[in-house]
Amino acid sequence: MPSRNSVGVERKIEHTLFLLSVWTKGIAGIVETIGGLLFLFIPQSGLNALVIFLTAPELAEDPTDRVATLLQRIVQELGADTKFFASSYLIVHGLIKVFLVAGLLSRRLWSYSVSLWFLVVFIAYQTYRFVFTHSLWLIALNIIDLIVAFLIWREYQAAKVSRAVQLSTQ
Repeated sequence: MPSRNSVGVERKIEHTLFLLSVWTKGIAGIVETIGGLLFLFIPQSGLNALVIFLTAPELAEDPTDRVATLLQRIVQELGADTKFFASSYLIVHGLIKVFLVAGLLSRRLWSYSVSLWFLVVFIAYQTYRFVFTHSLWLIALNIIDLIVAFLIWREYQAAKVSRAVQLSTQ
């Protein structure tokens, strides 16, 4: 049976990991939103120039670099509809993350369940995409999202207990 002190230490570690994961998601949301806005407003010629600028050193070193040549080909073949969809997706996804992170950091009870719901949707979508792509990155994202979901769930349980104690002492 664990001692009270070890439970307190475990809870502090869990809370620290929760804060770290939530702040990371928040920063990622800000980056996604800014990236989506830039992607939306930078013209196709600007994107081509940016990708050439970023990939030129690698291609000078290895002209057959798969990642650099893939990036250049993707940007060259990028249609207006695809660009609009990708930028819209990044903006919406980023803003949802920022909104939920703000709720989680301010300990709003609704934000825990809404965050879990969105994580379940993203995990389901990533799993669906894995069936077609077999990308190990999607498995890694799912594992990370499952860990974050667990931490949110544990923090939600602690917040409910804390709220109940607060209400009972008033």
